Amino acid sequence: MRVEVEVNPTEDSSKVRRAVENVFGSMEFTETSHRRGSLLLAQSQNSDTLSHFGSLLRRERIRAAARAVLFKGRKDKTLAFCVNKQVAFAGHVSFCEPVAESPLGPIRVEITCDDPVKAIGLLAPRT
Repeated sequence: MRVEVEVNPTEDSSKVRRAVENVFGSMEFTETSHRRGSLLLAQSQNSDTLSHFGSLLRRERIRAAARAVLFKGRKDKTLAFCVNKQVAFAGHVSFCEPVAESPLGPIRVEITCDDPVKAIGLLAPRT
């Protein structure tokens, strides 16, 4: 899994990190300067990261919506989607578009695996 999120000059990078970890669990971050502010990158090959996300989808009762978003973002061996940063900071999941739907910018996520359909079934089984 790869997570990318912009940190605007008005944001605290530790709070942005916490938003990501609220949705995906503990991750290792690298921060680089970006055109405006900085860019946080996190990668994980730990299945606990996906497990945490799947548990959150079940708790929020949004598995059907999550399935639709994940299937829409499926390409070859990759699942790509965006999550609202502000909602993630509150410990919830709200999927959004990559541009103009999340005022502070989205959390961009890419999950690469051998069988994306199976991964979707594990993260968001049919209800």
